Amino acid sequence: MAGNGVHTVPRDGSWVNEVGGQVVGGTHRTKDEAVAAGRDEARRRSTEHHVHNLDGTIHEKNSYGSDPRSIKG
Repeated sequence: MAGNGVHTVPRDGSWVNEVGGQVVGGTHRTKDEAVAAGRDEARRRSTEHHVHNLDGTIHEKNSYGSDPRSIKG
């Protein structure tokens, strides 16, 4: 996967989390299981978590690191 952070993506009928194109944390039967594991991995790494749909588009993005932008509200 291109870009930084943890990406939760479908692969061969299951779901995985990737960092720099490498699978981390094994394979998950459901998207929900993979998202939970990906969120934990992103928190451990203090980075972004990108959750993808089956078609590869990004469904959701969350940041668990230092956000460089200071947005009030």
